[in-house]
Amino acid sequence: MYRVPEGVRCTHGQDGGVVLDIRQGRIFNLNLLGSRVLELLMTGAAQPAIVAEISEEFKVTRNATENDVAEFIASLKQHHLLEDSESNCHH
Repeated sequence: MYRVPEGVRCTHGQDGGVVLDIRQGRIFNLNLLGSRVLELLMTGAAQPAIVAEISEEFKVTRNATENDVAEFIASLKQHHLLEDSESNCHH
């Protein structure tokens, strides 16, 4: 499971989304697919459930969706916009 850290704000619209990282003063634009993945992550959905939902919703093969979702999650984590929810338990 993942969570969006404190200081990160998201908005979602029909054309995609915007993520604002208040801590770093950075703005990220998301396409529609990325915005939808982030929405699902924020509801607590697990990666396999997100892949199934995106594959169905966007009519994309499951194999391609798995790769895209994994890469997107890795990118969010790299930019500190997403973290493992378990990471806070070790402090």
